[in-house]
Amino acid sequence: MSTKPDTTSGTQLRADCTADTDGRIVFDLPSTAADDAPSPRLLLRLRPKKGQPEKTVHVLDLEPAHDGRLLAVLEPQPALAEGRWDLYLLPEPDAPRRRLRPGLRDLRALVGGRLRDRPSPVAVRVPYVTKDGYLAVRTWLRTAHAEVEGIDVTDRSMTVRARLHGASLAEGAAVRLRLRGGDGTVRNLEPRGESDGRAFTFVVDYPELVADDATGTRVWDVSVRARSDGDPAPVRLGRLLDDVADRKEIFVLPTAVVGTAAVRPYYTVDNDLSVEVTRA
Repeated sequence: MSTKPDTTSGTQLRADCTADTDGRIVFDLPSTAADDAPSPRLLLRLRPKKGQPEKTVHVLDLEPAHDGRLLAVLEPQPALAEGRWDLYLLPEPDAPRRRLRPGLRDLRALVGGRLRDRPSPVAVRVPYVTKDGYLAVRTWLRTAHAEVEGIDVTDRSMTVRARLHGASLAEGAAVRLRLRGGDGTVRNLEPRGESDGRAFTFVVDYPELVADDATGTRVWDVSVRARSDGDPAPVRLGRLLDDVADRKEIFVLPTAVVGTAAVRPYYTVDNDLSVEVTRA
């Protein structure tokens, strides 16, 4: 594996990609990308947290197609760890990496991803363009997931429609709004489940979130506990099952004013649903 520095300065090496409904992604590079190297490969690097060293990479062989282009196939298995994976061309084992720019991204198969039930674990992959213009893949890997299918907002509440994947609602299920970074305050809501045990709705009354006199900004993270027996982990609500890797700045929900507080549901950097309450 090459440990030489990335040679990204000024590069315009581009890769096309096509995603399918099973999680498979085909990457397509021009035949000139590897400069006749005998064994070029595609390297995916799990982006480490700030200040941490690189720990996880995944390498794919690049094979010539009938038209001379180079193809690499990222199969559904093994599932990739949750995070952001940057893509590089590795012409030879000891050659410097070359980071890839995006070419054509065919993500049409991902658009209706919420329409089919996903087994546990729920694995999601979405190719996207980074803020600095490179190709990457956003991945999620969760035991279960609750996909938000719609949010209706008024000046006093929001009604959320969601569907569980990798789990089912049982007796005693509860939606939980947990105060982030606080004293562990949790507000429980009763979901209204449908007959299939997966689809459910619930209503968040905004006045209940601003009932105290706390000032500043507070955030409530939304999850669902699918059953009450044992100690099942709460399942986060969010929007993962389509072609949008980062929806925080794209899907902006209305802000409501309740007394002296502003209440705003939003999607986090991980596409999870939360509610922000701000009081001056």
